[in-house]
Amino acid sequence: MAEHVATNLLFLTGKLAEKSLNKVLEEVQSNPKSPQFKYRVQQIGVSVAALMTPDLIARRLKEAGDADKIILPGLCQGDLLQLEAQYGIPVERGPNDLKDLPQYFGHAGVQPDLSQYSVQIFAEIVDAPFLSVAGIIQKAQQYQAQGANVIDLGCLPAVPFPHLVDSIKALKELNFQVSVDSLNTNDLLAAGHAGADFLLSLTEKTLWIANEVASTPILIPAKPHHLPSLYRAIEMCLKAGKPFIADAILDPIHFGLTDSIVRYQKLRKKYPDIKIMMGIGNLTELTDADTTGINALLFGIISELDVHAVLATSVSPHAVNAVAEADVARRMMHAAKLDDRLPRGYSNALLGLHDRRPFTYSVDEINEIAAQIKDPSFRIQVSESGLHIYNRDGIHEAVDPFALYSHLKVDDDASHAFYLGVELARAQIAWQLKKRYVQDQELDWGINALQADKAVKTAHREASIKEKQSKQRKERDGQ
Repeated sequence: MAEHVATNLLFLTGKLAEKSLNKVLEEVQSNPKSPQFKYRVQQIGVSVAALMTPDLIARRLKEAGDADKIILPGLCQGDLLQLEAQYGIPVERGPNDLKDLPQYFGHAGVQPDLSQYSVQIFAEIVDAPFLSVAGIIQKAQQYQAQGANVIDLGCLPAVPFPHLVDSIKALKELNFQVSVDSLNTNDLLAAGHAGADFLLSLTEKTLWIANEVASTPILIPAKPHHLPSLYRAIEMCLKAGKPFIADAILDPIHFGLTDSIVRYQKLRKKYPDIKIMMGIGNLTELTDADTTGINALLFGIISELDVHAVLATSVSPHAVNAVAEADVARRMMHAAKLDDRLPRGYSNALLGLHDRRPFTYSVDEINEIAAQIKDPSFRIQVSESGLHIYNRDGIHEAVDPFALYSHLKVDDDASHAFYLGVELARAQIAWQLKKRYVQDQELDWGINALQADKAVKTAHREASIKEKQSKQRKERDGQ
């Protein structure tokens, strides 16, 4: 989204998108909630807007007129500083899809601020006793990069952890905040003396440990589901003036989930000002469902209850990004709460499988664009009815890429066939899942997306060109 809205905007585009761009901008201007501005659309002589580069723009756009900002297609690659220097005004990329311009100018053109949060993430290394000190540090750095504030070393019953103290000291030397989770009082005492910042989990019966060390205790009920024992531990800390965090324990589905959420509500109602922790691994790890949605819902509850900290785990392969998802969720919910708004329109990072607006072009619009094509290069788009592939020779539609092969006439062009196969497979997945598809772009899986190596795609194109040139030379030599 734009950081601010200028008075006179110059939109640069290509031949195929010019008509659609004008139509969308008219819609933006007709919306009374959108910021009002004057604009001009200039088509600079390329068929596809995404093929623009700063060098090409600099050659073809001699001056910017009365514009005080230039908006380029979102897929335009390259450094825009040279254009700003040439025209003396800001130059920025719009959205990848011009149909997203209304959202681009939404919320008065202000980028949602996701830099703040109110929940601390404790990321547990559950297999810490089996890792070396170096292995623990490596995993701690991984969790920290995903957003963790505190690294929790999980101790396992009857499993020796002889390097617990060394691990704590090594992490503290690297400025990590450290917590230790154990039911063994000797482990907790050793951890506290070694400099652990937090100790999980103390009860009214083991709270004496907090008097022996400087670590902040995380309090839990002495017996499962028994809030009175947790209340007594809280009162002991309040009376002693000892900092603490209380955890009512979140249970898995069918083993008390609903009751446990009620316990957290009762805890917050009785103690409106204390710090509370919620361990979310019992849901993310023990439910065969994508963790993005689970984290979104959990952090909505966490936000409403003013929970101060969460204990997150990333053990199961399906929960591999649970810590990173928790980081996004806490920021989204914090921003929505401050704005007194629903948690919509802040980030797409937790929309892994679907998109809110997957099909931005109708069949009629795609047919209209296809009718303008005068070259043999294939374009691929997806509508609600299926996949569309077209060039100057016509347009074809299907929901199965195999049904399109006979129309493409790439039998003797392995490189082109490979490229079209990749793109049509992406398009089919997007259509099946109701996700946004943009040709030559990876599908957006939100926070779970892997960064693609653009050099690989470039190398394929170069190889394809060499292959065609070699084939042409052989044909000439044969003649």
